[in-house]
Amino acid sequence: MNRKYRKTIIAGNWKMNKTPSETKEFMTEFKSIMPKGRWCDVALCVPAVCIPMAVRCMRETRVGIGAENCNANASGAYTGEIAANMLVDAGCKYVIIGHSERRAMGETDADVNAKVHAALKAELMPIVCVGETLEQRDLGITEDWISMQVKCALHGVPEEKIRKIVVAYEPIWAIGTGKTATPEQAEEVCEHIRTVIRKLYGAKIARAISILYGGSMNEKNAFELLAQPDIDGGLIGGASLVPEKFVQIIEAANQPTV
Repeated sequence: MNRKYRKTIIAGNWKMNKTPSETKEFMTEFKSIMPKGRWCDVALCVPAVCIPMAVRCMRETRVGIGAENCNANASGAYTGEIAANMLVDAGCKYVIIGHSERRAMGETDADVNAKVHAALKAELMPIVCVGETLEQRDLGITEDWISMQVKCALHGVPEEKIRKIVVAYEPIWAIGTGKTATPEQAEEVCEHIRTVIRKLYGAKIARAISILYGGSMNEKNAFELLAQPDIDGGLIGGASLVPEKFVQIIEAANQPTV
């Protein structure tokens, strides 16, 4: 992490877990044990039906609530979809875009780019996910693949809006598998992402972009991962469902930096 130039962000991704009443129970417990430090921004991206409860429970805290997806269109005949402006009206600050599980359902790089633009237009902060499969890593094309995903996601995003984007590196082979990239592997790719952004937007902007690691970060490995200079936080899956574990990761993000 490098707090001199950019924010440290710990974001929970609940995926398809917890009902609104379970959300209330989580938030009540979480608020009672939240760290008091102000070094780290905290977000909880929850299922759509849980957003109103989450916003209501965390209204008087600094925790931002986010969604796990949005549609690229502002309105229309898209049954079951949710527009970015709807999320804003519901109280969301963040939205996850391009998660590998969404991509596995057929979401393309063009879809991701369109959703990024929709989120920015609605003044949501997109957490844009990129990552490679184990096969791609074994083939030695990780950097090429990540470069393509980053460039596609950011296509057409003007310089004045790029600072509102967060990038999350989530190696697909480490999501929900219990496997985690070593701190060195994770740092190598996060540093590469920053290099790609620097080539697109310049050094000053690249230095200001928060890049998260999102491959099975938990309370046991967070401290070492977050000690890496280009890892500015985490996109947390399973560990974000347990208040005590999530708090331990936040505390790891509040470690001293050089």
